[in-house]
This record gives sequence, C-alpha cells and structure tokens, in this order.
Amino acid sequence: MQQQKRFLALDVFRGMTICFMIIVNTSPDGSHTYAPLLHAQWHGFTPTDLVFPSFLFAVGNAMSFVMPRWENASTGFVLGKILKRTLLIFILGYLMYWFPFVRMDKVTGVYAFYPFEKTRVFGVLQRIALAYCFASLMLYFLKFRATIIITAAILLLYWPVLYFFGDSADPLSLAGNAVLKLDLWLLGPDHLYHGEGVPFDPEGFLSTFPAIANVVGGYWVGRFLQQKGGTYEALTKLMLAGFALLVLAHFWNYSFPINKKLWTSSFVLHTVGIDCLIIAAIVYIADIQQKTSWTPFFQVFGKNPLFIYLLSEVLAILYSVFKLPSGISVFRWLYDNIFIHLATPYFGALVQAVLFMLLCWSVGYWMDKKKIYVRV
Repeated sequence: MQQQKRFLALDVFRGMTICFMIIVNTSPDGSHTYAPLLHAQWHGFTPTDLVFPSFLFAVGNAMSFVMPRWENASTGFVLGKILKRTLLIFILGYLMYWFPFVRMDKVTGVYAFYPFEKTRVFGVLQRIALAYCFASLMLYFLKFRATIIITAAILLLYWPVLYFFGDSADPLSLAGNAVLKLDLWLLGPDHLYHGEGVPFDPEGFLSTFPAIANVVGGYWVGRFLQQKGGTYEALTKLMLAGFALLVLAHFWNYSFPINKKLWTSSFVLHTVGIDCLIIAAIVYIADIQQKTSWTPFFQVFGKNPLFIYLLSEVLAILYSVFKLPSGISVFRWLYDNIFIHLATPYFGALVQAVLFMLLCWSVGYWMDKKKIYVRV
C-alpha cells in the first residue's frame, strides 16, 4: 500500500508538470501572456522556468523504482535498456522538431521540404535522454555516494568553465557564453534554436551536464521516500533539504546567477529545492491526509507523460506550420477571432492555452480508460 501511495505522488507530480508545460508552451500570443507563464528573459526565475527541471526530477524519481529491479539482471541487459531508451527519446525529440518535414516559403507561400541542414539537433526530449543516460550509468556502475560526489563536482566545475571559456567582457551573455561557443563548434548555427533572435540553444550540449543533477536529485528523493516512508519525520527532512538547497542557490546566485537558458548550477539547486518541497507537499496531502479527490485529473497526465507531451507539441506544430488562406495559423485565427475578446487579451490567451491542455488531457483520459500506456 505504501508503494502505491508513493507511485500516486509520482504520477501526480509528473502530471502537474506536464499540465503546466502544455499551458506555458501553447499561449497563442507571447505579447499578451501573463508574466508568470513566460520564461525569464535571461538571468532570473519565473514559475515557467520550473517546468522542465521538474520533468527531469520526475525522471529521476521514476528511476528509483526501476533500478532495484536491475540488481539481478546482467550488465548487458541493463545497458541495452538504458541505451535503447536514450536513443528512442532522443530520436523522438529530434523528429518532433523536424515534423512535419515541410515549411512554407515566406516569399512564395509554397510548402517545401525542410532540409536536414536546417534541423535543430538538441531540444527538450534530447536533454531528457542524455541526462537520463548519464545519470543511469553513474547510478548503475557506481555507488550512490560516488554519484553524488561526481554530480556535485559537475555543478562546481560548470561555474569556472562558463567564466573561463566565455567572452572575457561578459562570459554569461547571450552572445558570448561557452554553451553557445561549443554548440557552434559542434553543430554550426543552422542546427541551433533561433527563438532568441540569434542562434542559441537553451538545451545545448554543455548545459546538459548540470541538468544531470536534476535527475540525480529526483532519484535521491524517490529512494529516500522508499526507505523512510511517507512519515512526518521523512517529510520534515525532505522539506529541510529543499529549504537548504534554496538558501544555497540564493547566495550562489550573487556570483553565478540563476539562469534557466544556461542551466547554471544555482538554477539547479534552486529548482531541485522547490521540487523537494512540492513532492513533500503532495505526499503529505495524498498520503498522510488521505485527500486524493483532486489527484485523478493529474494522474491522467502522469500515466502517459511522454505521449501526451509529444501529442501537445505535434498538434501545436501542425497548428503553426499550416496556414489558412489568409496567411495566419489556425491557432492564431482562433485567438484573434474568439479568445482575444474574453475580458482581456491576456485572459483570452490563458483560456485558449488551458482549453488546448484539456484537449490533450481528454486523449490521455481515453487512453487511461482503455488501459493504454505508452512506455519507452
């Protein structure tokens, strides 16, 4: 029964993450989106910046339930599992950004094949794949203490690496950071994200290394709750750990600013600290207080997180790539003609994003009723 409760907390935590992720990813008008639903422009932190690291935290949490099953398995079997999952998630992420493999030419208005030379290599799922792979290999081959030491070393070393290899004038700037420099050397500008106005990928290769700590942090929390149970003492220790990480992140922020797009080490401590507090609150409400009437909604997302996330992204891409005869996307047309008139443009954008999230939820609800669960 205890294990079922902890799985419930994981499903709810994962579901809350996916729910919020869909809402913040599908606002029809960025200029009329409430500030908490936008990423920090550079240094700083908003609630939206918590979404992606929470997904990584949930991946680590789930690993704490899976890895004990591998103790009696062969090394070849375990490596096969890890590498297969890594490749599948990475390829799914890569194809998702390339999909539907055509784009409209802005000059001619004709759809043409989108060439491989322009495709984005790194991204959200790609980072999840790589961080999962590195964390899994460390946790499998090394003792947990050694994994913690290596993870801490990565966070500490990432600090001087960014300062030493970035531009001397401003090593943490958008145009002069070491993350961008390495990605340009590895991939070139055409394979990077261009949403910042310049080629720069917020899920770049170098900044994936500190993201491993979010997975390891989630693993530690899952393992801790399995060992100690959902008791007042365990939750108190978990909340104290979360608070301590927030304090450390606060002071580190003065010399190494919290920055989601660079995934700075202070950002890692800050987000892991918040996630510790959130999952402790979920366990307290759902396990200790036995108040679970609100959990089924989020469990729908939590039971099929990867599929529902992919569904939301694919639908959003289709809405944006294919235009109406007027030249605007379906998503934008709905906003301009319906939702913008709801009270205020900001409120209309929020309502449209929430309804889109509920559309994705309805698919997940149907899958749950049919006992269809997509695993990789």
